[in-house]
Amino acid sequence: MNAALLVIFAFLALSLYLGIRARKGKDMNLEQWTVGGRGFGTILVFLLMAGEIYTTFTFLGGSGWAYSKGGPTFYIIAYGALAYVLSYWLLPAIWRYAKEHKLVSQSDFFVSKYNSPYLGILVSLVGVAAMIPYLVLQLQGLGIIVSEASYGSISRQAAIWIGTIAVTLYVMVSGIHGSAWTAMLKDIMILFVVVFLGLYLPFHYYGGIQPMFEAVEAAMPGFLALPESGMSPSWFISTVLLTVLGFYMWPHTFGSSYSAENERVFRKNAIIMPLYSLVLLFVFFVGFAAILQVPGLKGADGDLSLLRLSIQTFDPWFVGVIGAAGLLTAIVPGSMILMAASTLLAKNVYKVFAPQASDAQISKLAKYLVPVVALISLYFTFEGGSAIVALLLMGYSLVTQLFPALLFSLMKRNVVTKHGAAAGIIAGVATVAAITLSETTVGSLFPFLPQAIQDLNVGIVALIVNVVVMVAVSLVMRSRSAIGDKNAHAA
Repeated sequence: MNAALLVIFAFLALSLYLGIRARKGKDMNLEQWTVGGRGFGTILVFLLMAGEIYTTFTFLGGSGWAYSKGGPTFYIIAYGALAYVLSYWLLPAIWRYAKEHKLVSQSDFFVSKYNSPYLGILVSLVGVAAMIPYLVLQLQGLGIIVSEASYGSISRQAAIWIGTIAVTLYVMVSGIHGSAWTAMLKDIMILFVVVFLGLYLPFHYYGGIQPMFEAVEAAMPGFLALPESGMSPSWFISTVLLTVLGFYMWPHTFGSSYSAENERVFRKNAIIMPLYSLVLLFVFFVGFAAILQVPGLKGADGDLSLLRLSIQTFDPWFVGVIGAAGLLTAIVPGSMILMAASTLLAKNVYKVFAPQASDAQISKLAKYLVPVVALISLYFTFEGGSAIVALLLMGYSLVTQLFPALLFSLMKRNVVTKHGAAAGIIAGVATVAAITLSETTVGSLFPFLPQAIQDLNVGIVALIVNVVVMVAVSLVMRSRSAIGDKNAHAA
């Protein structure tokens, strides 16, 4: 066993210990397991929510896109910063309502706001459908990181199995407490590793950050700018908009907002988190540094750029530290996704059809569903081959379809009915599915339109369809309700 693999397994064992240790002294009922008894302070909520941007998507996908795509990569910084600004107003409103009504999942919010358990089932299924590719993303990244950082001494498949078993164990035992404790270790590690790599590699190979960009521009003119078509400025803006609106629609992120001890936590975090997202720049620097030093990575292999350059540059023990940091970027969000998906299926799907089930039975079922969701995700992980960023964007297109119904529910007078909300979500999700399966773009649908419109992110098309259907159905249902009331009054 080489030094890199020893370091990686040491950190895996430490994360497993912290995850299981986190439950000590706590009665793990459903509220404690999912939202930590609503007692998390600023630091823990910060680690759970701000730390969400440092996943395998960031570690591998961010550097991979810098390596493969160039200028369009910077959309990742833009959407994170803007989403945190949005959180200043959005999350306190969600938290207040959730605390007042003792909600523990994202679907609970929609059920309560629209007085419809069946809408809760729909929201749960959309959430789980979006989280599966997100979890697949984490597991694929975990396999890549451990296999590459161990110099191939452990296969991707074996690494994915070992990591998944570890995460499943501590999620079942400790729930969100385990995720929070492991998030502390992850953020310390990732900050150190990412900042160091982002500064050292450009200076080591190019003599600085500016000379690095000058060398890349000289070798690939225009690569660092947005292209005139494809990932053009209109694609950039529409993709940022889509991901900002969808940022807090992920069930595990939405649900983790319930864990705060008060609403001031969100306002404090909203001030700091946009600055925290600037650390992503260092990830991009690694990808840009790899362009001329590790040439020839095509397609999804661009996600290997960070690790390939690190292996080429550092001793095995330090490659192990880099691999351990990457491993934690998969484990923490992976644990949150497993917990959120299991809670949704148990509380907001199963309980609707078995209303006699007690809270203790639902809590037990949620924990038993963790390995089931993990196994389903493993199947898609081993069968899928999409690049990491592509997987994330597909999930974003799905969860963003929940945003219009959420936004209207926060208004003093909600004009959207439960039928309208459901119809809009179904129409939006169906549009995303049709577009994804047929690999359609706005340009292929409407080739006669100006290039700026052709380049729009297709998720925006689905969002427009969603809103139009939601409003139309709500107006029809309110009109019918008004006619029915009038007839009843006349009678």
